[in-house]
This record gives sequence, structure tokens and C-alpha cells, in this order.
Amino acid sequence: MKMPIHKIFEMEKNREESTPEAEMQRVKGDLMKVGIVVYQKDKGAPPHFHPNDEQFNLILEGRRVMILDGKVVYAEPGDLIHIPRNSVHGGGQSLDDKCVFFAAKSPAGSGVMGEDYNPVDNAEELMQLVEDRVKEIREKE
Repeated sequence: MKMPIHKIFEMEKNREESTPEAEMQRVKGDLMKVGIVVYQKDKGAPPHFHPNDEQFNLILEGRRVMILDGKVVYAEPGDLIHIPRNSVHGGGQSLDDKCVFFAAKSPAGSGVMGEDYNPVDNAEELMQLVEDRVKEIREKE
């Protein structure tokens, strides 16, 4: 059986309707989908949840402030973030020029990373919490 090797950094960069601010290079397997996701400074997906997808994000470059399970969290390179199904997350902002992370989601579905995307009613309130935390961090730098 041949084990395919994907040259992900050579793949086409995509943007999805649910998260147009993100630049993605993704691959779909039989049971999961993975990809490299890039957000530029001060950009991120609005808070949302996935009723069917479980997700892991490994921060590779840049720091990020985001909502995770309804709480504001700070993540930096080397942090592995687990996002269970139905967990409110997103609303993130990259503190540096960009934030790059490896995302793995299951199930594979169509291969689109945001196909199970559901917005939350209190997105503006959660985004304000993120913005307040970003401002606090930047004032200390």
C-alpha cells in the first residue's frame, strides 16, 4: 500500500465562506481532514461551534488570543489546543504579523474545514472579551 506524501506548503491556498480571513492549505483523508491555517494580524474567525467535528490546533508560529469553551485563552507556538464537539471557540486575534497553525478535524466530511460551522448568538460579546485581552497584552509589551 502506497503512503501518500502531501507537499502542503506547495498546495493551493484556499479561503472558505465561513472563515474568509483564513488562508488554508488542506488535505482530506478517509476519517479526518488536516491543514495549515494562517490568520494575519488582528484577524480571526467569529466565535462558533461544530456539532459534528472534533478539532486539534497546533500553534506553529505567532501568538493568538481566542475564545475556547466560552473563555478567553492565550496560545503561543507549541501549544496544542483541543476543541471538542459543540465547544464555542474562535473570535481569535493574532498578536503578531500572522498566526500559523496545523489543524486536524474529524470527521473528514467533504474536506472543507468549516463545513460544520455554526455561529453563536453572543459573538459580539465574546469578541469584545478577546479585544480587551489583546489590548491588555499589547499595553504590557
